[in-house]
Amino acid sequence: MTTQSDTVDQARANYEQHTGTCRQCYVDTAPCPVSKHLLRIYNNARRTQAGTARR
Repeated sequence: MTTQSDTVDQARANYEQHTGTCRQCYVDTAPCPVSKHLLRIYNNARRTQAGTARR
């Protein structure tokens, strides 16, 4: 069973891996649609984690 922090860590790792290997993200320094989507997933996971921590 994955914990909330594992989900956040995996989402961050996916985003960082993509931005390091995607030509548009890495060379052109302009985020591509996939990068924006992965960042959105990461931000949502962080918000969920912060929301459950407050309870």
